[in-house]
Amino acid sequence: MAYPIARVVHRHLEVDGVPVFYRESVPDRPDAPVLLLLHGLPSGSHQFRRLIDVLGSRYRLIAPDYPGFGHTRAPEGFTYSFDRLADITDGFVRGLGLDRFVMYVFDFGAPVGFRMAERHPEWIAGLVVQNGNAYAEGLSEVARHVTALRADTPGAEAALRDVLTPTGTRGQYETGVPDPALVAPDGWALDQYFLDQPGGTDAPLALMFDYHSNIERYDDWQAWLRTHTPPTLITWGSNDPFFPAPGARSYLRDVPDADLHLFDTGHFALETHLAEIAPLIADFLDRVG
Repeated sequence: MAYPIARVVHRHLEVDGVPVFYRESVPDRPDAPVLLLLHGLPSGSHQFRRLIDVLGSRYRLIAPDYPGFGHTRAPEGFTYSFDRLADITDGFVRGLGLDRFVMYVFDFGAPVGFRMAERHPEWIAGLVVQNGNAYAEGLSEVARHVTALRADTPGAEAALRDVLTPTGTRGQYETGVPDPALVAPDGWALDQYFLDQPGGTDAPLALMFDYHSNIERYDDWQAWLRTHTPPTLITWGSNDPFFPAPGARSYLRDVPDADLHLFDTGHFALETHLAEIAPLIADFLDRVG
């Protein structure tokens, strides 16, 4: 029996002096729907490897690493902010010649993706939202505390660096997961490898201090959703310690026809529920991609 395992290529694309690393599946059909995968903290495109393997023979899945994450090294003096990440990702999309795609937004991928959607609504064929928050109700007490910190707050940098230690990184994967045996150690171990490289915490720290800029734009993104009402699939780990289930349900206020699925797991829902989430994405791409 033949199993449709995706062929995946790994490349760099120069964008404004940043060599953006990305992984891309090569589907059987040249006109296959495109899914742009936007990763979160403290991860990179590698967090989507299993999803790409499962769906990449039928769809064109593209996952870049942001500057300062994974295999994308930013030049010295690069300013790490969500606006700049959106600029680079915007240029990356243009560089690939994409003009219509479904966008998967997870964690940091939501503020990057919504900035792009505001600029180019014509690009967005649909949204897959997985623990990518855009609502005040979706911020846990922990998230509210972290996002209130500023670089000049005494002790703030030390507190945020605790999130980027091996214990903190592993905790992001396993907190809220009923059975941690379902979480392969590869993801958080690879994340920690990149964090431990020289300058590896520069981007995560700067972006955590910049996260308040996203909260300030929640109203704008909600208005964008109401105006454009994109087809939306929501797959959410309801035990997320940062972005709990109310954040998922809040999307229904602005896109009431969204397809909502809550799973008994934590932040990195694909780690434990790939078998449930991948078919939902495939069906969604068949309908809107």
